[in-house]
Amino acid sequence: MRNAPTILHLDMDAFYASVEQASKPSLRGKAVIVGGLGPRGVVATASYEARVFGVHSAMPMAQARRLAPNAAYLVPRFGIYRDISEQVMGLLRELSPLVEPLSLDEAFVDLEAGGAAWDEASARLVGAKLRGDIRAATGLAGSVGLAASKMLAKIGSEQAKPDGLVVIEPGTERALLGPMSVRTLPGVGPATGDHLRRAGIHTVEEIAEAGEDELVRLLGKAHGHALYAMALAHDERPVVAERETKSVSVEDTYDVDIHDRVRVGLEVQRLADRCVGRLRGAGLSGRTIVLKVRRYDFSTLTRSETLRGPTDDPAVVREAAARLLESVDTTGGVRLLGVGVSGLADYTQEDLFAQAAGELGKLGEQQPVEGGEDGVEAVAVARGEEGPGERRWHAGHDVRHAEYGHGWVQGSGLGRVTVRFETPGSEPGRVRTFRVEDPGLEAVEPLPLVEERPGGSGGSREVRGSGGSGRAGGSGGSGVAGVSEGSEVSVVGGDGAAAVSG
Repeated sequence: MRNAPTILHLDMDAFYASVEQASKPSLRGKAVIVGGLGPRGVVATASYEARVFGVHSAMPMAQARRLAPNAAYLVPRFGIYRDISEQVMGLLRELSPLVEPLSLDEAFVDLEAGGAAWDEASARLVGAKLRGDIRAATGLAGSVGLAASKMLAKIGSEQAKPDGLVVIEPGTERALLGPMSVRTLPGVGPATGDHLRRAGIHTVEEIAEAGEDELVRLLGKAHGHALYAMALAHDERPVVAERETKSVSVEDTYDVDIHDRVRVGLEVQRLADRCVGRLRGAGLSGRTIVLKVRRYDFSTLTRSETLRGPTDDPAVVREAAARLLESVDTTGGVRLLGVGVSGLADYTQEDLFAQAAGELGKLGEQQPVEGGEDGVEAVAVARGEEGPGERRWHAGHDVRHAEYGHGWVQGSGLGRVTVRFETPGSEPGRVRTFRVEDPGLEAVEPLPLVEERPGGSGGSREVRGSGGSGRAGGSGGSGVAGVSEGSEVSVVGGDGAAAVSG
């Protein structure tokens, strides 16, 4: 363990929902829920206004609708989420070469390795300035935890939410952890938590009191030793800059089970193309093609085929996925399909056109794959039974009308699509309804949340976000300039809150 809180954990607040609120003025301050909108969809993110009603991530969308019937329900826009994530991760990499992303909106940073901080005071200043820089660049809020270990930094960021900063001083960790639930510790999920609860262990302090031998007896040697160490606030895990990507995969969950074998085949082909798109986007190729099929009775089958060499050729992946599908019985109906590529490399096998033509197809070796997927991103988006020729308008996605300009889809159905015309920097806009085939309406890319404007030594930006708008100084600024209005810095175990405010 370190002697200074120089490990930082950043967690963007309600990331997907906050992006939607920042880009849609009419939704600011209102309940927003992002996820798959079909009856089998799940909540990806809920805004803090929606969480008041009990809505949370991973909740079935049908349950969310019962709890918050008047919320705005939107389909994810992963393109803009990735773009903003890249901006945020870029700011983190300016602080240190050791940045460990956990997802699009969450990462650890080793401030000591980058020379950005060496004690509590410098770490606090870096954390406060980072939050201001993130708001200036994206218009969004992020919560920061600072501690001497990864576990405690993450606990700190949770305590800081929303839109705050918490510093956990070395030496105060045991007192902080003691009354917390066992579920606070990494590696304690629902099953382990229930197992400990049945043994009369509910808090971290009770784990420490039970002793290492008892935990080993309850949970096994590896898990018991690790959990006991964490209960004592011992966490020596380093911040790892690059985590090896094991696979790239995509999947779709369908509102209605697919029974038509031809439709199943077409969906697999479409998923294969999407998977290759992500594979190429990451600059990777892979040797093993994986097909995932969840049938009507929730039984899940996974099949794979290993090629002679790595590929990023869509024809090769499509044909391999089609061969794998031939071995799966789908007569009872299919509720989920997925295609993935593993055995990744940063080069491709030469002369893949022969494989695409099927000449090397017999070299593939089919075998079942144990467990689930470990992909760069596996996104389940509920889909209906619309025909391939119908025009689809996803709720929340960006459109432009030849007469009315930029807007976003509020909803569609019965041959009509409703659009609200507004932009991140505008006032809440008006709503209009069109035929789904209106020739003046087209899907477009999202607008940036923050508009670059010339001026000042480092330039300035007009911040458009759910927290109001304001002007942020350029990179030539110093100190903790740019800390957002209403920001709060707390110190756990110290003499009080640091004097940082908007």
